[in-house]
Amino acid sequence: MSKNVHIIGGGIVGLSCAYALVKKDYQVCVIDPKTEASGASYVNAGYLTPSHIMTLASPGMIKKGLKWMWNSSSPFYVKPRFNRDFLSWSWKFFKSATPTKVAAAIKPIKDINLLSEKVYREMLASGDLGDFLLEDKGLLMLYKTHKAGLDEGEVAAIAAREGLAVKSLDPQGLHQLQAGLDPDIKGAIHYLCDSHTTPTQIMPALRNYLEKAGVLFIKEAVTGFSTSPNSKIDFVETTSKKLQSDYTVLAAGAWSQELAKKLRIDLPVQAGKGYKIDVHRPTGIEYPAILMEAKVAVTPMKGFTRFAGTMELSGVNTTIRKERVQAIASAAESYYPGLKITEEEKKAATSGLRPVSPDGLPYIGWHTSYNNLLVASGHAMMGWSLGPGTGKIIGQLIAGQKPDMDIGPFNPNRKF
Repeated sequence: MSKNVHIIGGGIVGLSCAYALVKKDYQVCVIDPKTEASGASYVNAGYLTPSHIMTLASPGMIKKGLKWMWNSSSPFYVKPRFNRDFLSWSWKFFKSATPTKVAAAIKPIKDINLLSEKVYREMLASGDLGDFLLEDKGLLMLYKTHKAGLDEGEVAAIAAREGLAVKSLDPQGLHQLQAGLDPDIKGAIHYLCDSHTTPTQIMPALRNYLEKAGVLFIKEAVTGFSTSPNSKIDFVETTSKKLQSDYTVLAAGAWSQELAKKLRIDLPVQAGKGYKIDVHRPTGIEYPAILMEAKVAVTPMKGFTRFAGTMELSGVNTTIRKERVQAIASAAESYYPGLKITEEEKKAATSGLRPVSPDGLPYIGWHTSYNNLLVASGHAMMGWSLGPGTGKIIGQLIAGQKPDMDIGPFNPNRKF
């Protein structure tokens, strides 16, 4: 009799875990109370980014966070609040933002990005999800100030040493590549190693494949767990069900910490809200780009162009701050002078909550508190890029196989 696995969370990470496990003939159930087309997995920039080798927890981000803390329009907004979990997480974030820890995270972040990209390509080649957009145009890091160019140049040098394809573009080369850019843009770093997709194309296709493969989807909240003295989760309890579980995977994104508390586990996660504006008309934008000074991502997706960005640490909420949406629109228009984002497009903006760990590394692997519990959360802004790789690792662990890469840095039991 095949073992059953209950995956808590129906985002890209949870569905990728389900995909890996059905390929290994496990009985899989995905539990998520949210609607199918909501959450960070649907509103992200769609990047596959081996180039994103620097963690959010860095000395530079501490300085920027303090500078931007009181500005709700800033790219990195932290809402000050006297909340025990937030204060504890903030202290851990501060302790993690050291040059030594940032340097140690570079290789594992690169490796899991490359693993995940490989899985995306295997999904496309298999035909399981049909034909979906996966373009290899790289990612442009556009900068208007020499300082931003120098800062990104340092990251590019590290990426090149790690074997990633990258080159620097002067204004002439940049404008030959992408028309319609503001003449004040001084240049770009072009990460040729990166790719992009359309999340709203892949997510429904992945869910449809899983349903046909026999995965059960339960649209309910997890309310608790039944555990036994031998450190095992026996049942996952939902609003109306009690589900016997051989293995449980906690992949609930920004809600992972609250669910972990029900198991008396401390899993530090803060919800990092990101916003997106979709423009369903020609924009002339052909290359994915990050507008460096504004921290806004621009992606030409299947049938529309997406403008996404900001990191807002304000707790678990779905409030749309108009000033943050306007900041994204204004930044896009300043880098692409021919672009005008309408009031209707701004009003249609939505947000998603990303699970941010204190050190910027995800939690992937067995949790020592229970011998049948695995964690797959804390991916911050790289959930889309790292999801399929995470799923493959979780599938290998449950099957008793050696993971394709060293997952020690992602240990969910690590101390900060």
